[in-house]
Amino acid sequence: MSSEGEINQPPLQRDAAGQVDVDSVPDVIEWFLNYDQRVAIIRHHAVEEVFQWKQQQSQAQGEDVFIFQRAEDRLAIGIIQALADNSSERSLHDWIGQLLGALDAASKANESTAEAYKLDLKGGGSIVEQAERIPFQRGRTEFLINCWIETLCTAEARVLGWLYKEFYGRPYAP
Repeated sequence: MSSEGEINQPPLQRDAAGQVDVDSVPDVIEWFLNYDQRVAIIRHHAVEEVFQWKQQQSQAQGEDVFIFQRAEDRLAIGIIQALADNSSERSLHDWIGQLLGALDAASKANESTAEAYKLDLKGGGSIVEQAERIPFQRGRTEFLINCWIETLCTAEARVLGWLYKEFYGRPYAP
């Protein structure tokens, strides 16, 4: 039986020298998926629908993309890849900053589009169906891509921000 402290703390392991065991990062991601609503939203059926739409769109455009079974798989690989590609404090800091910049831009664009076309994004229904209310294809495409970016960047920044604090002993600050 777990104590409340264990439930409320992602399970990042450390070696005998106190260094972070990167093999425990998948367990940290799973913890966030189970206990952090802003990360767990990636499992919502409406988000999954947008993710699958995005993959199909990328394929139709001839992009060479790896096809993931689920949105949460894409999130997990993105986090692990971000850590591998950004192994210094400065580079991880910069990457999180880029995620936050993309999140801000996507969020503002979605807010504007939702207001202009009276889209119901809080009702929990199909975002892809809501996008059909946008009268031109390019607008629908941009909106759905921004929906995916907003969700992915929120989740990835949450997890990487927490890991940043654990790796470097101080919270991420823009």
